[in-house]
Amino acid sequence: MESALSIELQVSLLLFLALAGYLLASRINQSATVGAILVGILVGPSVLGLITYTDFVAALAHMGAIILLFAIGFEFNLKDILTLRNGVISFFGVVVPWVGGYAVTILFGFDFATAVFVGTALTATSTAITANVLKEIGMLQTEAAKAIIGAAVIDDILSLLALSITLDLVAGGVAIGSFIQTIAIALAFVVVAGTVGVLVVRRLIQRMDASPLARQYRGFVFIFALMLAFLYALVADLIGLSGIIGAFLAGIAFSDVELRQSRSVKLGAEYFEVVFASIFFISLGVLVDIHALTAEIALFVAALTVVALVTKIVGCGLPARLMGMCREDSLIVGFGMAARGEVTMIIALIGLNAGFIDQGIFVACILMSLLTTLITPIVYRNWFFKGAYCTPE
Repeated sequence: MESALSIELQVSLLLFLALAGYLLASRINQSATVGAILVGILVGPSVLGLITYTDFVAALAHMGAIILLFAIGFEFNLKDILTLRNGVISFFGVVVPWVGGYAVTILFGFDFATAVFVGTALTATSTAITANVLKEIGMLQTEAAKAIIGAAVIDDILSLLALSITLDLVAGGVAIGSFIQTIAIALAFVVVAGTVGVLVVRRLIQRMDASPLARQYRGFVFIFALMLAFLYALVADLIGLSGIIGAFLAGIAFSDVELRQSRSVKLGAEYFEVVFASIFFISLGVLVDIHALTAEIALFVAALTVVALVTKIVGCGLPARLMGMCREDSLIVGFGMAARGEVTMIIALIGLNAGFIDQGIFVACILMSLLTTLITPIVYRNWFFKGAYCTPE
């Protein structure tokens, strides 16, 4: 009974904080994402210490990220993802931050293993955070948004490869065979999962919707859809990709599917998203503990955050410009790819658990991730999408 009450209390408190996040965001005229993260910092170890990042909170947050990307997937088609432009943007968006992160870490006097891991942590882009902000401000169908989401999916694959190379480097050498195998598996998953979703799952959904069972139980197809989202996420996790990429590909399978008898899968997913995605963003703030900062690490965080922003803006924005996008869209892509998040945190956690980085560097990576996460929606709402927008839609 005590455990059940504890869970009930935690869920009630997290949802109360989600409401507080909306209120705060409204007061400061910012994205709900920013409001939720700031509330998470306030109630977490950094200030009040009311909530810690328990396994239960982590599980709800992970579920929130999966459901968020599943819902985002409804807005896209597979052809929006696998394009030459997105591949070029994501390639340079991984290489430039990797080099920049390594260089600034060496400059601060840290060792080779630490520098390589920090560089790797800078390669990742938070698809969930940027996609949510774009959806919030009604810009998810712009060309810049499509480039960001598509490049971020490919970016996740390249970040996986960067992590694989990093682990080999600190262990004493790079195995070419392992590298080729990793990229082949990752690309095969994206292509196969996306194709199966579009060609097989869509038809299966339509048949299910036309069945007597769907007429009797209107939530039947929705349950199947959520099952598929978590199944895709599981497979992505098993091959080393972020689970949210799998959920995103599952969402693509449901785009443009018209249901005649069943309840709307998209509407149901959006309701789930409102609850669990809020908890995900609160958890990012809870993860931060500013008490672990020393003066040296605080200075390193500032430098690392600047490098993280500049390398993504240049590494992604410049290729976007060279690939034919206008100046404003190129900057939107650069800033959109600058938000780090859960993937960076996972990479940092792997380095910490393996003993390649210490607690101070881990905290620096978490804080850098949080700062870039906060900056992106603030820039979007107060700069790019406040005036004219150069992409005709």
